[in-house]
Amino acid sequence: MTNRALAAFTTLICLFFASGANADQPYPWQMGLQPAATAIMEQIRWFEQYTLWFIVPITIFVLVLLIVVVMRFRAAANPVPSKTSHNTMIEIVWTVGPVLVLLFFAIPSFNLLTAQLTIPSNPDITVKATATQWLWSYEYEGENAVSFDSYLLKDEDRAAAGKVDVATYPRLLAVDNELVLPVGKTVRLLVTAAPTDVIHAFAMPSFGVKIDAVPGRLNETWFKAEREGLFYGQCSELCGKDHAFMPIAIRIVSEDQYSAWLQAAAGNLGEANKALMAAVDGTDASVQVADNVSN
Repeated sequence: MTNRALAAFTTLICLFFASGANADQPYPWQMGLQPAATAIMEQIRWFEQYTLWFIVPITIFVLVLLIVVVMRFRAAANPVPSKTSHNTMIEIVWTVGPVLVLLFFAIPSFNLLTAQLTIPSNPDITVKATATQWLWSYEYEGENAVSFDSYLLKDEDRAAAGKVDVATYPRLLAVDNELVLPVGKTVRLLVTAAPTDVIHAFAMPSFGVKIDAVPGRLNETWFKAEREGLFYGQCSELCGKDHAFMPIAIRIVSEDQYSAWLQAAAGNLGEANKALMAAVDGTDASVQVADNVSN
């Protein structure tokens, strides 16, 4: 292979892996959890792997016991069944064993739940997400009040939005307006549903966030993204015929990019989105970006 061919091959490989590197999303035949983008999700991934060290041996042990019972105590091999009705040692083992296993599960799981449910006292940003059949509406609290709707991006609108790369903007997950937030900042998320709507759920796997959006009730959670990128989630509560078409997209950017976007979005959301996409994705700033501003 010549140097030129090797360079071209290397470039193609880099482009292949770079195309979706900044977009966390599910992929076909996925077996594990999505990569963690927050400390909470890191703990969730650790706990999942931790539990396997108990679940796998227990499953194998039970399978072996079933095989032994079937083979050793079948009618042909054991025509006279035992009439034993009590064994103190066995009863102690099958009582103490599960208690110890549950104890090893309980302590780390309680620690994880405490970390998830303890809202930081001084969050950097507060955002309200309101679910409606079938879209998400976002409101930023603060001096630069910004609010907009986020719809599923239709295939026919991809070119105009500058989102033709399905690796970064996957079908049925990409939206017209992403929720933009800065990296390394604590975000307090208020979640609800429209008063006359149904129950939805805000789920962002890479953040370890999943919380119900209930009409007339304000739930809250929090996260702190530790790396930049585009992250995808979905409504995870069956909410009607278009439940599968209610994605969530969060774009995590640098603090400077976020500040510039927030200031521009207060005046013109569409132009702010175009400028941010041009800076992050290298997209042509002349593309048409949806401007679903809530009034």
